[in-house]
Amino acid sequence: MRIRSMRLEASGALLASLVVALLLIVGGAVTATGAQEDLPSWNDTAAKARIMDFVKATTTAGGEGFVAAEDRIAVFDNDGTLWSEQPLYNQLAFVFDRIKALAPEHPEWKETEPFKSVLAGDLGGVFKGGAKGVVDLAMTTHAGMTTDEFSKIVADWFASARHPQTGKPYDQMTYLPMRELLDYLRANGFKTYIVSGGGVEFMRPMTGKMYGIPPEQVVGSTITTEFAVVDDVPVLRRLPKIDFVDDGPGKPAGINKFIGRRPIFVAGNSDGDYEMLRWVTAKGPSFAMIVHHTDAEREVAYDRKSEIGKLDKALDEAERRNWLVVDMKADWRQVFAFDK
Repeated sequence: MRIRSMRLEASGALLASLVVALLLIVGGAVTATGAQEDLPSWNDTAAKARIMDFVKATTTAGGEGFVAAEDRIAVFDNDGTLWSEQPLYNQLAFVFDRIKALAPEHPEWKETEPFKSVLAGDLGGVFKGGAKGVVDLAMTTHAGMTTDEFSKIVADWFASARHPQTGKPYDQMTYLPMRELLDYLRANGFKTYIVSGGGVEFMRPMTGKMYGIPPEQVVGSTITTEFAVVDDVPVLRRLPKIDFVDDGPGKPAGINKFIGRRPIFVAGNSDGDYEMLRWVTAKGPSFAMIVHHTDAEREVAYDRKSEIGKLDKALDEAERRNWLVVDMKADWRQVFAFDK
């Protein structure tokens, strides 16, 4: 009996050891002390240390940099900051797919620009029409339905569309280190918002699932909506008219209009975020970071000459203004959750 007991104890110990080992392998974020590691997909570089030092300073009661919880507002750009924006903005990919889906109802599009170029897969031809051409496409695909109908169209697209380079669903094309940063800030009493040039109703159906950010904490560009009653049912109709552009100087204006507090933490990746970076860091305890796309192997390397996500002016001024430039290749251990 004693021998059998010893064998059972040994088996139990072996099983326990295997479970612990499995947790370490799968979790990958447990320190030697057994505590959960903060920002596990970040390398232990100066960038990670600066972020954590700021959070510690602003959350340590009695400290010089302490900020009350109600003022711990953090704002994040979306395209190129939280999710991939190359080879083209996700919302633009949605627009192109919608044009192709609607094309059988519009045979005239085969000879009408910019629709003709979309159907031919000619991205250069689309952009030859300039901003007006892109706006025409957006109004065609984003207006003429109710807000509920549009939300369903967006959700259905995310459920079926695939990224042209990775083949992954678009809702998996989010940066794991940035999702960890969102979680880390919220765990330390910060309230996180998206402030993006993208359409607010394109983002809202997905931001809860992707980032843990509810729709009321998403600020973005909007088109005009109007109240109507259809078959005795009240609805909001989306009209083909731009209401607000939440990009460049529109970002700080949008923060003031829709959030009502000046954030103390801001993250962006392009010159479209420049005014937001400047405004957030203009006074009081504040922290600004720029995601610099330097990793051609795991993602895409681009900055000053890119037509999408151009980073030039903000990069030049980052050091002088004490904005943290996060080097994706050097500072991130992992880019996407599906990376090996």
